Amino acid sequence: MTALQPHLAGLPLIAILRGLRPEEALPIGEALVGAGFTLIEVTLNSPEPLESIRLLSDRFGESARVGAGTILDPAAAHAVAEAGGRLAVMPHFDSDVVTAAKAAGLITVPGVATPSQAFAALRHGADALKLFPADALPPAVVKAWRAVLPAQVPLIPVGGIDGHGFAPYLAAGAQAFGIGSTLYKPGRSAAEVGRIAGELREAFEAARATTSIRRAAGF
Repeated sequence: MTALQPHLAGLPLIAILRGLRPEEALPIGEALVGAGFTLIEVTLNSPEPLESIRLLSDRFGESARVGAGTILDPAAAHAVAEAGGRLAVMPHFDSDVVTAAKAAGLITVPGVATPSQAFAALRHGADALKLFPADALPPAVVKAWRAVLPAQVPLIPVGGIDGHGFAPYLAAGAQAFGIGSTLYKPGRSAAEVGRIAGELREAFEAARATTSIRRAAGF
């Protein structure tokens, strides 16, 4: 079991905070954690991302896995770990970045778009696979991948996902989702983020229940 698994058993939605500023970090974090989110990703193309990661990790590190997205090189992975991050998410697969993130002790989630990339990422130690962009990897593709990838490897569609997309992907074998602009955009208030987070939680829980019922019935 990886350190990611307990979070997948709860609310397996990764909050992707692209454009977050340090002064927003704690109010937005409070809203997300209050809504049940325990996976938080600050993208490294945000203003002062390492400071936001540090603030979020210091405040919520006991209850949430905080880390970075858009990690593009090994040095960035080490910087995230030094800032207190414990999660490394990438838009791509680069063996050097995956190896560096693992060496830094980070839960490592590279982006993949083909089976070849997926198996290569796993060979280098990836803990889960980010299916990106999800728009180009519909549920039928995920179902085909699920048939050949190790059952214990979490598949995480990211890109264009909202509350309406959960059920088809869950039925196909996805375990988690990354939620970006649907949840947070620069300038969106913490109260609004909290409201949307609550709606996403309810939509996910409903989709998970429906998927469980259908599987029990043999569909």
